[in-house]
Amino acid sequence: MGPVIRPTADAPGTDHPDRLPDPLPAEAPLAMPVQSFAEAPAAAIDTPVRTGRWRRALVMVATAVLTYAGVDEMYEVLKVGGVTILEGIVLVLFAALFAWVALSFVSGLAGFAALLRGWRDNLDLDPDGPLPTVKARVAMLLPTYNEDPQTVFARLQATRESTDATGSGAQFDWYILSDTTDPAVWAHEETCFLAVASYTPRLFYRHRADNHARKSGNIEDWVKRFGGSNDFMVILDADSVMTGDALVRMAAAMEQHSDVALIQTLPVVVNARTLFARLQQFAGRMYGPMIAAGVAWWHGSESNYWGHNAIIRVEAFAACTGLPILSGRKPFGGSILSHDFVEAALMRRAGWRIHMAPTLRGSYEEVPPTLLDFAARDRRWCQGNLQHAKILPARGLHWVSRLHFLTGIGAYITAPMWLTFLVAGILISLQAQFVRPEYFPKDFSLFPIWPAQDPVRAAWVFAATMGLLILPKLLALFLVLVRRDTRRGFGGGLRASAGLVVETFMSALTAPVMMIFQSTAVAHILMGQDSGWQLQHRGDGSIPFRDVARRYALPTAIGAAMAISALLVSWPLFWWMTPVILGLVLAVPVAMFTNRSASARPALLATPEDLAAPPILARVHQIAVTLPGSGDEDPLVMLRNDRRLLDLHLACLARQAPRARGRVDTDYAVARAKVEDAASFNEVVAWLTKPEKRALMGDRDLVSRVVAMPPASALSSG
Repeated sequence: MGPVIRPTADAPGTDHPDRLPDPLPAEAPLAMPVQSFAEAPAAAIDTPVRTGRWRRALVMVATAVLTYAGVDEMYEVLKVGGVTILEGIVLVLFAALFAWVALSFVSGLAGFAALLRGWRDNLDLDPDGPLPTVKARVAMLLPTYNEDPQTVFARLQATRESTDATGSGAQFDWYILSDTTDPAVWAHEETCFLAVASYTPRLFYRHRADNHARKSGNIEDWVKRFGGSNDFMVILDADSVMTGDALVRMAAAMEQHSDVALIQTLPVVVNARTLFARLQQFAGRMYGPMIAAGVAWWHGSESNYWGHNAIIRVEAFAACTGLPILSGRKPFGGSILSHDFVEAALMRRAGWRIHMAPTLRGSYEEVPPTLLDFAARDRRWCQGNLQHAKILPARGLHWVSRLHFLTGIGAYITAPMWLTFLVAGILISLQAQFVRPEYFPKDFSLFPIWPAQDPVRAAWVFAATMGLLILPKLLALFLVLVRRDTRRGFGGGLRASAGLVVETFMSALTAPVMMIFQSTAVAHILMGQDSGWQLQHRGDGSIPFRDVARRYALPTAIGAAMAISALLVSWPLFWWMTPVILGLVLAVPVAMFTNRSASARPALLATPEDLAAPPILARVHQIAVTLPGSGDEDPLVMLRNDRRLLDLHLACLARQAPRARGRVDTDYAVARAKVEDAASFNEVVAWLTKPEKRALMGDRDLVSRVVAMPPASALSSG
């Protein structure tokens, strides 16, 4: 294995590797005015409609026709003898849910047709053509929050090396934008920066003292301080990796299309370490390209932004996306959480085009290792998407942008709607059971005959709904099977087909649990509970059985209640509801099973990236093992024992904005008082809590004073 960093001829400091790297470049401020949702601004540019209106008309009409057919059939099921109140509730819920399924089906069908005929994207971005040359300056921004610095820097460094290999690397600037609050992780970030920056040109590190507005505030801070130096910026997540080929092609497309503000890639999930993550990875790799191609085909220049692995025109972003603080209390008030949807909508409102490039290769990400970790992240997204209800009435938004908000909200409110739909169906059966003497035939039948309902039509409605859910998966499999290289990437047609069966079965088991988690999240948010800002877990998914049992107790209890209620009516109703009941009752064992570590080269659920890992992913692992590890050393001890680390830390603090006078930080005040009372460096280390150490490390004078204090051994020997 080669060295971690490959020195280049123009790398600053290569003649003097001990020279302290400058953590930040000269500032180039760029104004980012706060936008108004009450008034529509004048369009920044006049963009003609590039996507045929017929595409959207086709999708909407097809969705409406399918929805009408499904709702009409369901009405025929319920209308016999008149529609009761409970049956009316079921019909309304069914209409909304079926429309949701129909839109997803039609969009997936459009993606199937587009990929089958070789469609790429609305920018005609050729992933296989000659590699262009980039002239614009591109900033690579990696916001991080208490993530493992070793892997964060390894991913960024591997991406930088790949970009340098294209010949356009000199046009790229690299930024680690830290919002980290853990003092040990903060010191480790600076240690890794020292290891990489000494031989890497144009690599910068900034730690933000006040991490207001979370990720959106982090990016806003960069734009206001340094945005004037770059034409474009690429936003990465802490788990993002991108090839230089993809980055150069995206930047060249932005240069070619001066009215485009954003190009979103389709990140491929990699490095799954648990069975749950592998299921998500397989599903994303199998179905993701078709789904993404479908929405890109009809969204056109009104596509969406997912917050990472996308390139953005800095000028458009600065002028259009200064986010206001929403009125009211959390969780609906305050900083906008799901800012990416809003930023895309605001840039489109000003006339800029927003595009997706679903066929561009070389964009990667990871997923949470367990369903609990997935649900924790999903809880934050849920709150952010529900916040969009306050932004929906904003003036001047394109109707497709409003549709993005509605679908984002619908992604979460459909969970309690499904739950209500199931409960209402059970109540109808229970009501019928205890009001009338007989409701099911004496001969066994899979389909319950509720009073004044048509069981045959009900079976057809159920079959049609399942068809709309399963057929897109089969179409995605067909696209894999008819392409030789893709089929081989999945290990052959038989393994790909078997993987689809396994993934579908496991998804059916976990879907009811996710329905309960999302329903609970929606209920908590509506009751005013804020999600906070939690660290994302990216490990091997190891969760103690006690914690699993505690977290899955509610789904298990609801499953048991559904089973008992169904049995009170009849065995046929119980068997009818088995898919939902089974997933809920078996929630704990299924969770323990899917939390298990997965093989790096599985027999089933293999993806092309498993069987032939892209070189850039292997390079990430090579770099990570050679970077400084975290260890157990106290961050203040690290600063005291490493003079270069201390000098870098003080240099970073010197570039921070001064602390606002008159605002008292309790942790800082307590830390300062403890330092005043301490007689040695060891006492400071022992007395300070983690938040107090973080506050102390943010004050240049206090850090210098503490590291200069004598150790306890010096006092005792004196």
